[in-house]
Amino acid sequence: MFHKEGYTIITITLLIVIAGVLATHTWVSPEWLQYLCYAALLILLVLILQFFRNPGRKSSGNVNEIVSPVDGKVVVIEEVFEKEYFKEKRLQVSIFMSPINVHVTRYPVSGEVVFSKYHPGKYLVAWHPKASEENERTTVVVRSTSFGDILYRQIAGALAKRIVNYAKEGDTAGQGEDSGFIKFGSRVDLFLPIGTPLAVKLNQKVRGAESIIATREN
Repeated sequence: MFHKEGYTIITITLLIVIAGVLATHTWVSPEWLQYLCYAALLILLVLILQFFRNPGRKSSGNVNEIVSPVDGKVVVIEEVFEKEYFKEKRLQVSIFMSPINVHVTRYPVSGEVVFSKYHPGKYLVAWHPKASEENERTTVVVRSTSFGDILYRQIAGALAKRIVNYAKEGDTAGQGEDSGFIKFGSRVDLFLPIGTPLAVKLNQKVRGAESIIATREN
């Protein structure tokens, strides 16, 4: 299953691969060079297909859990001053996505989308300390019943040239449901209430909609 954001690129890639195979068969020699060209074209197709894959995921739907919005690795856990929406200290959890990760963004909690804003910006490497404030990004806040307002921020990286965000103010968010896509390597930051009990550690690998980032006791 592939994400709809990849349909156009996948189609174009298929056409390029088909044209490349025909051209190689007609114009390229010797035979070993033909096979090399075929292999390169196949690798290109596989890379594009794996990047836009959209595996079916279903979260537990537990209102006392915050799930990971993306696949990747936890690279930051720290208290920071969030100045765009909360204007106070929050617990930041950042997840870095490499080009080989699934790049679908999913809602970390269920609730109402109360804030959604796009910011144009730079394309610093995703792990750069200033990427959260200077790179192209979108900020989304979902008002949940158990945790209050939960903010997540899609951040473009050096390779990510397009952020897709489906969340609009007034929408109903379902935990684990598709909320956007980031094309190529990037990062997502979560901003949680101070003192939220975390279920992840630095450098831990997480899966969107399935890995639990934080919990709240009943």
